[in-house]
Amino acid sequence: MERTFITFTEALETIANQVRKFPIVSVPITEAGDCFLAEDLIADRDFPPYDRVAMDGIAINYSSFESGILQLPIQETAAAGSPQKTLINRDDCIEIMTGGILPNNADTVIRYEDLAIENGVANIMIDTVKQKQNIHFKGVDIKQGTVVKSKGERLSSAEINVAAAIGKDYLKVIEMPKAAIISTGDELVDVHEKPLAHQIRRSNVYGIKNTLNEWGVPCDLKHLPDNKIEMEQIIKVLLETYDFLVITGGVSKGKYDFLPDVLTALGVQKHFHKIQQKPGKPFWFGTSDDGKPVFALPGNPVSSFVCLYIYIRHWIRASLGTKASETYVALSEDIQFKPDLTFFTEAKVHSGEDGVLHATPIFGNGSGDFVNLVHTDGFLILPQGKTVFKKGETYPFVYYRNEL
Repeated sequence: MERTFITFTEALETIANQVRKFPIVSVPITEAGDCFLAEDLIADRDFPPYDRVAMDGIAINYSSFESGILQLPIQETAAAGSPQKTLINRDDCIEIMTGGILPNNADTVIRYEDLAIENGVANIMIDTVKQKQNIHFKGVDIKQGTVVKSKGERLSSAEINVAAAIGKDYLKVIEMPKAAIISTGDELVDVHEKPLAHQIRRSNVYGIKNTLNEWGVPCDLKHLPDNKIEMEQIIKVLLETYDFLVITGGVSKGKYDFLPDVLTALGVQKHFHKIQQKPGKPFWFGTSDDGKPVFALPGNPVSSFVCLYIYIRHWIRASLGTKASETYVALSEDIQFKPDLTFFTEAKVHSGEDGVLHATPIFGNGSGDFVNLVHTDGFLILPQGKTVFKKGETYPFVYYRNEL
């Protein structure tokens, strides 16, 4: 259903209703970093899988120390990776290395630093020894059959370590959709070209591409001229080739803003056009006849940045089935905003001595001032229906220097 000038919440709900099911692929563990899991990682054994020695030293039966024996003959030496040994005489010890399996009949490990070893005898040089010290006991970290990491979550180096430990040489992951990022307008020239007095370089698309790449989304850059027939021909091919389109500019009411008409002619269903927000009001969202999303962002750089981080990320997360973790910050000063709109304002954040994140708004020169983005960390989401936002009040904050 098409809607015009909807609220921020309505826009999020509409986009979430157009999720796509991404394909699942199997990739080698060496290529799985930063991918999203399509299967649970389940422990195939206890971790650690045996009573693991946590210090280089000697393994003893605690009762010998408890009875006052401080000089223990070394029965033998056990290296990490060797089969389990058995302490035969409780008043002896076994010299053992970190990572080794605790010998049978031993229940305590004393580190080398607390010993003096001479002529095959370990002399205990400390007065206090705790029973079961320096042992990483079997299953204390996680039990066999436990889900270590759930599907839908992103793989960092920590999860790759776990995957290797449970024998997953291949992992089922979600294949991320491929996007075309499309600039519009004859006033634009590419980054390597020298613009004339009436031209500017394409910049929005490079920032969008970098962000999508950080989120694991492969994408290509394209450009549309201000020619209705050519636009229709190009977009038709792109809709057939890519999983979703991100278009910047061409969705306002300018004489050469042909994009809404072109998309309609191509059978793209418009779900909404314009959101009650600042910046980024003229945002167009629709889906093709086979369900591929088309995000037509405002041309102004800050507006497109806001819409990318709020709405396109929301669609990707919803399609992945991942839940967003909200960050809240406290205002460091009062803010007034009279229009009845959701207000996204750029801000710098810092942590105070109270351990709370504080946000200081840094106002630029409107939605075309993309240079101001360099001096900020993200933007505050100040809700509609309120005009005064007081120092110390907390509001959602969206970083644009972090990952999906």
